[in-house]
Amino acid sequence: MKKVILDSWAKLNLYLKVIDKREDNYHNLESLFERIKLSDKILLTLRNDRLITFSCTSKEVPHDSSNLGFKAAELLQKKYKIQKGVDIHIIKRIPVGSGMGGGSSNAATVLMGLNRLWGLKLNVKQLAFCAAKIGSDVPFFVHDTAFALVKGRGEKVQPLKELKNKKFWHVLIIPRVKISTPLIYKKWDEAVQGAKERLTIPKPNVKMLVSALKAGNFSLISKNLLNSLENVTFLEYPEVNRVKEKLARLGQKIVLMSGSGSTVFCLIPSRREGLKLLKQLKDDRFAQVFLTQTR
Repeated sequence: MKKVILDSWAKLNLYLKVIDKREDNYHNLESLFERIKLSDKILLTLRNDRLITFSCTSKEVPHDSSNLGFKAAELLQKKYKIQKGVDIHIIKRIPVGSGMGGGSSNAATVLMGLNRLWGLKLNVKQLAFCAAKIGSDVPFFVHDTAFALVKGRGEKVQPLKELKNKKFWHVLIIPRVKISTPLIYKKWDEAVQGAKERLTIPKPNVKMLVSALKAGNFSLISKNLLNSLENVTFLEYPEVNRVKEKLARLGQKIVLMSGSGSTVFCLIPSRREGLKLLKQLKDDRFAQVFLTQTR
């Protein structure tokens, strides 16, 4: 095998509760991840030397050793003393800095692709261990699951088999603003120190959300969506809040921001309704809009 071509899927956070800051400066989270059909394409080409090269169609991602995909290849090569190299090329479609885990997904996909290309025969547990060394969202993507509960800083992944066959349609709106995730978490920490976050006990419950998704109960889904970072992001980046308000004006009731932003998504009953909503949004020059589904 000399070449591997893989899709690198995006994710949405249907539930994101930030619990506290850890001593290692990461944050403990409780989240419900959903894999969606929006994807990048990753091409891995075997090299006979030990060189790792990286290229990407987007200039917004780092093209050096700080790229998560590059880090994934470097980690595997060092850990397993691989005497081969790889040319990594990414065709980028997932918007950068959108809260949909594009970089993390790329890293996980490189891990899985090199597992095949370099003949490592690693299992999911071994890949997830490596993934956790690279970034908080990376372990989720090495699990072949559409939905999962994610805890700790992201390293504890529990695939939700009861949602295995569930498919939901989403319209995504990504305002053309670059979100700084470190800034958002810093502002969240400041809010906690000011007692603002702890005074509001969130009513949504992740177990209730899983039950609602399983039953396809849209009313109950709406009541149990949560993103602890929304208010902080909205204060720092009002453009994101305006997107959510716009969707509400268009009659959308199941609307949430993913991750630390900037993606705002709505859950809709059918592709037909999604296409109708797309027509209402297509003239928005200040945002990218996608119609997608659970993967």
